[in-house]
Amino acid sequence: MITITLPDNSRKTFDSPPTVREVAASIGTGLAKAALAGKVDGKLVDLSRIIDHDARVEIVTEKSPEALDIIRHSTAHLLAQAVQRLHPGTQVTIGPVIENGFYYAFARKEPFKPEDLPAIEAEMKKIAAEALPVTRSVKSRDEAIRFFRDLGEEYKAQIIESIPANEELSLYTQGEFTDLCRGPHVPDTGRLKAFKLMKTAGAYWRGDSHNEMLSRIYGTAWLNDKDLKAYLTQLEEAEKRDHRKIGRQLDLFHQQEEAPGVVFWHPNGWTLWQQVEQYMRRVYRESGYQEVRCPSILDVSLWKKSGHWDNYKDNMFFTESEKRTYAVKPMNCPGHVQVYNDGLHSYRDLPIHYGEFGSCTRNEPSGALHGLMRVRAFTQDDGHIFCTEEQIESEVTAFHAQALAVYRDFGFTDIAIKLALRPEPRLGSDQVWDKAENALRDALRACGAQWEELPGEGAFYGPKIEYHLKDAIGRTWQLGTMQVDFMMPERLGAEYVDEQSQKRHPVMLHRAIVGSMERFLGILIEHHAGNFPAWLAPVQAVVLNITDAQADYAAQAADALARRGLRVRADLRNEKIGYKIREHTLQKVPYLLVVGDREREKGTVSVRARSGEDLGSMALSGFAERLEAETGPR
Repeated sequence: MITITLPDNSRKTFDSPPTVREVAASIGTGLAKAALAGKVDGKLVDLSRIIDHDARVEIVTEKSPEALDIIRHSTAHLLAQAVQRLHPGTQVTIGPVIENGFYYAFARKEPFKPEDLPAIEAEMKKIAAEALPVTRSVKSRDEAIRFFRDLGEEYKAQIIESIPANEELSLYTQGEFTDLCRGPHVPDTGRLKAFKLMKTAGAYWRGDSHNEMLSRIYGTAWLNDKDLKAYLTQLEEAEKRDHRKIGRQLDLFHQQEEAPGVVFWHPNGWTLWQQVEQYMRRVYRESGYQEVRCPSILDVSLWKKSGHWDNYKDNMFFTESEKRTYAVKPMNCPGHVQVYNDGLHSYRDLPIHYGEFGSCTRNEPSGALHGLMRVRAFTQDDGHIFCTEEQIESEVTAFHAQALAVYRDFGFTDIAIKLALRPEPRLGSDQVWDKAENALRDALRACGAQWEELPGEGAFYGPKIEYHLKDAIGRTWQLGTMQVDFMMPERLGAEYVDEQSQKRHPVMLHRAIVGSMERFLGILIEHHAGNFPAWLAPVQAVVLNITDAQADYAAQAADALARRGLRVRADLRNEKIGYKIREHTLQKVPYLLVVGDREREKGTVSVRARSGEDLGSMALSGFAERLEAETGPR
C-alpha cells in the first residue's frame, strides 16, 4: 500500500506503486491532461516515474514555476533531433536551458549559419506535430558510453566518461533520437508549441580554445504563442533601445579596440554622468555619509589579508614596481577599512558611514564585455558602514528606504527584493553565516518587505540583499546591494572600544544603490530610450532662431537661461527651422524654444515639447520657472 500526500495535505492510497501520471489521473482527468511532470518529495520527475514509497507529490502543469524550464529543455532535444534528421552525421554535445530559452552545441565540419535556421525550425514543428512519446531509460556509465559510441556520438561519450563510474544515467528517447539527460521532460513532443530559433554562434568544446570549435544554435521557447510573441516584441523594443545605438545617436560615449571594456565619455555623456553622480552625492550627504577617496593600487599583501586573493585573484589586474607586486583594486572595501583603522574609535562613534565614487578594475573575459553593461573599468557608488551588531537592523532599514526612494526618482517603481545566501567557497564558520543571514532577514521583516531567497549566491565574505528593478519593457536588472560582513573587519584588524573598555571588531555593511555607474547609465539609457526627464537630459533646451535677424536674441535667451543653471544651448545655424527642429527632436532634447520676430519683440520664446506638443508662447522667466520645477530631485 502506497500513501500519497498532495499539496493540500489530502491523501490517496494505491494498492501498488503508482506512476506520477496515475496520481494525476486519480485526482482528475483534466489534471492528467494538463500534467507536464511531477515533484516527488520536492524532486522533479517525469510523469512515468514510479513512486515506490509513501511520498508527498505535486503535479507540475503549465501554471507551475518549473514548467518553462521543462519546456525549454525538451525543446533543446527537439532542436537536436531536427538537426540530425536534416544533417545526418552531426554530433550532439550539450543543450542546456538558459535565460529565456536554450541552446544546443553541435560538432560538424561546416558551422551552422543564420540561413539554416528556418529549415531546422520547420523540422522541429513537424516533429512536435508528430507528438512522439518521450520515454526514459536508465543505463550504467559503461553501458551509456558504449551506446553513444555505437551511434558515433564521441562528444557525448566523453561527457559520460567524466561522470563517476558508480552513477546510473538516464537517457531520453523520442522517435529515433536518444539523448543523455537528467530530465524531466514533457511526456510527448506535442506539448512543445511555441518556440523560435534565434541565432548561431561558435563555441569551443568545453570552453577551451585548444579544443575544436562547435556550432551553437540558440532558441527561445514559451508556454504559448502569446508569450512567445510578447517576448519577440520585447526583443524588438530592446533593439531600438540598445544603449550602444542611442549612445552614438546622442553622442554620449564610445568604445574602441585599443581599450577593451573601457569607456570614452563625450561631453553629453559626461553631463549625464554628472547629473547621476551629483544626485547620489546629495543623497549620501543628507544621509550622514562622509566621502573618502582611496588608492587604486595596493600591495597584494592587503588583498591576501582581506580574502580577495584566494577568492577573486583571477578577476584582478596586477602590476609591479621595485620588486613589489600590486593589485589594481577590483573593490573599494579594503581601502575603506584602512581609512577606518587610521584612528581610534569608541562605540559612541558608531555607526560610521564612508562613501566613495570609487574607480575599480576587473579582468572580465573579453567575450563577456558588452557596452556599458559589462566593462573592465568602472566606478561604483560604493559605501561602507562600520557599526555594532545591534545597529545592523536600523542601518539596513534606513538604507532600504533610501534605495527605494532613489529608484523612484530615476523612474523605476517595480522592484523585487532578493536575499543571496552563503556560497561555496566562503570565509567564516556556519555560525557566523547564520548570524549574518538572520540579521538581514530581521531587517527586511522590519521594513515590511517581501523577498525571495537565493541559496549559494552571496559574496564570499557575507550574504547580501539585492534589488532587482524592472525596466520600461519588462526586463529585470540587479542593481543595489546591502551586505553584512563579519569577516573583513576581523581579517584587516578593524576595532572599536565597547562600553566595558574592551576591543571588539565592528560589523561592516557593504552597500551600493546604483552599483556600477557605467552599467546603471546603460540601464537608464535603455529604460528611457534616451528620452531622459528634463532633470537628467544632457541638454534640457535648445533655442532656435528662424532667421539671422533673431540670432542675437536667441543667443541672449540661451545665455540668460544658462546663467540660471539650466543646460540650454542656442542653434544659430543658417538652416531652415523645420530642419533644426527635426534634428534636435532626434537628439531627444526635452524642449525646443523657437524665436522669430514676434518673440524677439516681446521677449518671449515659443515652446515646443519633445513629443511635438506646442506649449505656446512664454516669457523667458516663465519658461525658466517651468523647467526648474521639472528638474526633479535636487
